[in-house]
This record gives sequence, structure tokens and C-alpha cells, in this order.
Amino acid sequence: MKTFPELYTNRLKLRKVATDDLNALVRYANNKKISENILNITYPYKEEDAAFWIDLAIKAYASGERVVFAINLKELSEFIGAIGLRIDTRHNHAELGYWIGEPFWGKGLMTEAVKEVLKFGFGTLHLHKIFATVFTDNRASERTLINNGLVKEGELVDQYKVDDVYKTVYQYRLTKQEYEKAISPI
Repeated sequence: MKTFPELYTNRLKLRKVATDDLNALVRYANNKKISENILNITYPYKEEDAAFWIDLAIKAYASGERVVFAINLKELSEFIGAIGLRIDTRHNHAELGYWIGEPFWGKGLMTEAVKEVLKFGFGTLHLHKIFATVFTDNRASERTLINNGLVKEGELVDQYKVDDVYKTVYQYRLTKQEYEKAISPI
């Protein structure tokens, strides 16, 4: 895809990440509660971290490695979070990753964004499988996956070392066949 897609839900616009997002990205990502659950967000999160991430997201799309969407409320033009797919073309699958600023937690916004990205991944990218991992203590993120029909595949014990502590994650998946079965009328 040469032109970056824009996706819409009832309340959200998912669009290309831009350099104009830098200030809002720093404001929302510079949160210990975010960094505790997202491996590539450090705390404190600084302007140079945001600039690096924005550049990475833009270049990764150009290379076909990732599609990273900025999340906006439809009525605001401000960046409030991100969601994306890290694509493995050889195996025709992608890893789903996402986060949203703390003021927007508990409103079902991420569940809405994940639903639209799954539709994009299976419908437009024709992926065979989309998977995601969540830290075992991140119940909100786990509910987001479950609410979108993802199936728990397993527990990866001591998978990541975070601040000198090994953390366990659950891995969830959805195959195209499972997705199509879930969305088709009975």
C-alpha cells in the first residue's frame, strides 16, 4: 500500500503517525503506568524518545514491516495512543501492539481500535494470524483481547526482563478462520 490507510470507528480515527504528534506522545507516554506494561516505552519518556519512535513508525511502514496507527478521538485532532501490527510476511502473521493515554482508560476505546485493526489485518492485509502478548498482571489489556475474540494460546514464563525482574506474559491469537467464524452471522 502506497497510501497510508485511515480507519474509522464510532468514536475513533486511526491515522498515520506524524511529527506533529510529538508533544502529545510525550505527554501520554511519559507515565510509569504505561511504561510498566509496554516494553518499548521507557520512563521517563522524553522528546528524543518520541522523535525516534515517530521516525521508526514512518520508516517501518515504508519498508512493509509495520503499520502503526495514531489513535485520535474523532472530535479531537490530538494523538491519544497508538496501535499497530508488526508484520512477518514469511509466515503471513502479525503481532498486535497497542497503548492509550491514561485519561482514556476504561472507556472501551482500545477494544474499539483493536476490532478495527483486526478487520484491517485480516481483510486488507490478508493475514493468516494475528497474535499479542500481555503481562499477566495487565488485566485491562487482557480483557481487550478477549472482548475481540482472541484465544489464549499459552503462558510464556519469565519471557521478558524488565527492571531486573523477569515477567511472564500470556499469548493470545486469532486466525483468519477464527475471525471469519466469529463475525459471520449464524
